[in-house]
Amino acid sequence: MQLDGKIALITGGSSGIGRETAVLFAQHGASLAIADLNPDGGQDTVQLIREAGGTAVFIQTDVAQAAQVENMVNEVMREYGRLDIAFNNAGIEGAPVRTIDVTEAEFDQIMAVNTKGVWLCLKYEIQQMLRQGSGSIINTASVAGLIGAHSMSAYAASKHAVVGLTRTAAVEYARKGIRINAVCPAIIRTAMVERAIAQLPQLEHGAIQNNPSRRLGNPNEVAQAVLWLASDASSFTTGATLTVDGGLTAQ
Repeated sequence: MQLDGKIALITGGSSGIGRETAVLFAQHGASLAIADLNPDGGQDTVQLIREAGGTAVFIQTDVAQAAQVENMVNEVMREYGRLDIAFNNAGIEGAPVRTIDVTEAEFDQIMAVNTKGVWLCLKYEIQQMLRQGSGSIINTASVAGLIGAHSMSAYAASKHAVVGLTRTAAVEYARKGIRINAVCPAIIRTAMVERAIAQLPQLEHGAIQNNPSRRLGNPNEVAQAVLWLASDASSFTTGATLTVDGGLTAQ
């Protein structure tokens, strides 16, 4: 049980990679706090974990709002008394359009959730982990945070920023017993990706053809990488950007 007795917080836990990771963490012994803006999906994740014999609570949270993020961490402390692992996974994708066609409102929204949201989570999670003297944080970045992403300029900008936040925080707090890493998936078959494919049907074919593995990834493959980063098995790994991309960025 790689996470036996650990307390883990997951944002964006109502579906996709967040839900898959939450269930996997519970299977490996962690108690979960599921945070999301979507209460129905979040409660469904909690129910899945409880039905399997695990422990989980739901905390409705908009990660773009500082007061709500601070409250999220405080709720974890009230429920469990400590915070060992945080998976900052909440994010949005935006419409697949070229750079000049992105609206200012859409750019601001994507940056607010994907970048400011991760920063706020780091801010309050690290404060608690400093009190404990230990912790593991994993941020969801993307291959779009490492390379260019056609028709996704705002999303790519937000994920490049997540990589920068991850690396900077990692070097700031490495001596304090806090490890901070990022997972960088390629296109993973989630509800978010299905929405993008519905708007841009050629996206799926192009993604498959451009990937050396000739397929899309699935959420469990990302969850397994997050599990490793969360566990003591990765105890000398911090500031890393772990790609889960079928070889896409190796080309």
